[in-house]
Amino acid sequence: MSTYQSAVYEPVIGLEIHAQLQTNSKIFASDRVLFGQEANTLISPITLGHPGTLPHLNKKAVEFAIKMGLALGCELTRWQNFDRKNYFYPDLPKGYQITQDKTPICMGGSIQVHLAAGTKHLPFHHIHLEEDAGKSLHEGDNPFSFIDYNRAGTPLIEMVTEPAIHSAEEAFAMISEVRKLVRYLGICDGNMEEGSLRADVNISLRPIGSQTLGTKVEIKNMNSLRNIQRAIEYECRRQEAALLAGEKLVQETRTFDAHTGKTASMRVKETMNDYRYFPEPDLAPLEISDAWIDDIKSQMPLLPWEQEMQLMDTYHLSAYDAHFLADTREMALYFVEVAKHTPAFKAVANWLMGPVKSHLNESGRSIEQFELAPKTLAAIIELIEKGIITHNLAAQQLFPLCLQSPDVAPSAIVEKQGWLAQSNADELPAFVEAAIAAYPDKVKEYRQGKKGLMALFIGEVMKRSKGTADPKRVNQLVAEALNQN
Repeated sequence: MSTYQSAVYEPVIGLEIHAQLQTNSKIFASDRVLFGQEANTLISPITLGHPGTLPHLNKKAVEFAIKMGLALGCELTRWQNFDRKNYFYPDLPKGYQITQDKTPICMGGSIQVHLAAGTKHLPFHHIHLEEDAGKSLHEGDNPFSFIDYNRAGTPLIEMVTEPAIHSAEEAFAMISEVRKLVRYLGICDGNMEEGSLRADVNISLRPIGSQTLGTKVEIKNMNSLRNIQRAIEYECRRQEAALLAGEKLVQETRTFDAHTGKTASMRVKETMNDYRYFPEPDLAPLEISDAWIDDIKSQMPLLPWEQEMQLMDTYHLSAYDAHFLADTREMALYFVEVAKHTPAFKAVANWLMGPVKSHLNESGRSIEQFELAPKTLAAIIELIEKGIITHNLAAQQLFPLCLQSPDVAPSAIVEKQGWLAQSNADELPAFVEAAIAAYPDKVKEYRQGKKGLMALFIGEVMKRSKGTADPKRVNQLVAEALNQN
């Protein structure tokens, strides 16, 4: 939630979201794309720009960019050229970056975000393809910087928004939805900690009611949603304080310090002319045909918002449940698989949002690493639905045992443990009588009007039955006993 508010100024924010594409090789060379490898082991003369080498465009990278454009409703540029963006930086081995300047692969488009005040569509200006740079490493107090070129040449799409974002909340929501979408499409893992998804944040302030943009400040290479929020909040306050003091802001690039929560100046922001863009002479123009687009369309999965609608329409889930389950494609697909084995769709959703989610959080796992097959979870739910065991018993005792022995049928575990609800049906009246006898004072208070005490007696009966009693039957018997004169 955004906290920055001003009676004088309105923030204007634009994002440049970089997503590393999950191709096997780099965008213009055959070097492997892998994270966490020994420094400078995934390089080649082409990636390093040695004389006489020629780049060759990775077709899969183009297809991934097209998928993103189709998902966002962009207009695809049918005839494209690549360009050289020239600048000197140690992690740029060639002294230039191959990118798209005049003919980005996708134009326009938007994405829907969920805000506290409701939903909103935030627009993109364009998406372009380019190659990533290497990485500068700074180790402890060592006065030297080291360069790892493994990342150089990794295919990127850069998604440039319109300057139409007006709060940290909106920026957070937009990057969150983009991360969800690239994961659904299978084009990027969205891992911000590893840098496979990161953003440059452009921030300016303008007087409320004005349409003129203020002086833009760029915060580079943000790879944490929380820190993006913090950086925007701090920068808005910093700029407002400067403007109110009569200071003139300069267009610059700043960095964010997560420890202090403050931004600091890095360098004056380059202008487009500083980059000396010119057409890449070693790559032929790229043409995207209707047939190619149609083929890619046929491979598109359900998008997050389409997945949500399917969960609501097919399985009659609430909007809240559907939104939760569709947060990842894998969770939604797991739900669908469980639902093939039980008609208790709401119960499936409750289990995935409750015990299963808690277990995954505690164990640090994703749904892809969940121990139980969809059929096994459905079997647990069916035992509850048929009244064979109680929900509490299933969640608190059966579920942990199933996790320990995922290949054993839940019904076999129930039978072995002697948890059949029917097995203690004859004992229930005695359990109720004992629970009532244990609290004579509470019985009196109940009969004097403290009806909330009924939960105490129900809990006592469930304890005595070791959680196996039918809750509905317990409720009935306790009510009858307490209401006797």
